[in-house]
Amino acid sequence: MSTQPTTPPTEGGVRVEINTAHTMPDVQASSDARRIAIDKVGVKDVVYPITLRTPDGGKQSTVATINMYVSLPHHQKGTHMSRFLEVLNEHAECMTPERIPEVARAIKERLNAEEAHLELEFTYFVRKLAPVTKMPGLMDYKVRFECSADGVEDFIMGVTAPATSLCPCSKEISRFGAHNQRCHIEARVRFDETMWIEDLVKHLEGAASSQVYAVLKRPDEKFVTEVAFENPKFVEDIVRDLAISLEDDERVTWYSINSENFESIHNHNAYAQLTRDKRG
Repeated sequence: MSTQPTTPPTEGGVRVEINTAHTMPDVQASSDARRIAIDKVGVKDVVYPITLRTPDGGKQSTVATINMYVSLPHHQKGTHMSRFLEVLNEHAECMTPERIPEVARAIKERLNAEEAHLELEFTYFVRKLAPVTKMPGLMDYKVRFECSADGVEDFIMGVTAPATSLCPCSKEISRFGAHNQRCHIEARVRFDETMWIEDLVKHLEGAASSQVYAVLKRPDEKFVTEVAFENPKFVEDIVRDLAISLEDDERVTWYSINSENFESIHNHNAYAQLTRDKRG
């Protein structure tokens, strides 16, 4: 059997010599004498297009920043970084919460690891009508998917929504008016059955003094201003009301929530956070 190189391909006009008689050494799979296991090793900040399924049966394309990691045993020198991208390329057709554990399992199996971790962050758009004029606009929300696979899969969906908060103290002590500000309300949840990003958005926006919108005409601006004035909330009120809402949702089994108010009359932000496991 001949051991001569096959007909060399060209790359940019340059001949690339490939010798099929010898295989390249797998340095990553070699042993490591230091015998120190690593919790997470992999690729970070991979910018990648993804497609998500929407509740109306359609699809939405966006761009995600993706982190993929595996645990590394003490006896192995390194992991095979290219295999992370191979798995991503095979599964990026339609990313849904239901499919994320499948991707995490594929990473674990392809890299022959005890544990695998997958994280995606992306912007998701929801068509939203102004409250009075019904003018349409696209609201953007920050979404995060997290999944770990170590024999079982643990999936967490996180959404951050912008909203309005109006200070109860300011309203109470002022002869007229009250200071208000935008806030970011975030929820990370574990859940059973099906839960859409839009479902979590409703929980978040329902806990605020008022929702915010992409498009507001004057009648809409009057409406949201008055709604906020009649619904003042401290940052503590927001997270407590959000907790009640999530407690009432039987799909949610665990949640970690927070609100950050970007204060309009202070040189600091107000913040509140709580975590609850509904499974006991």
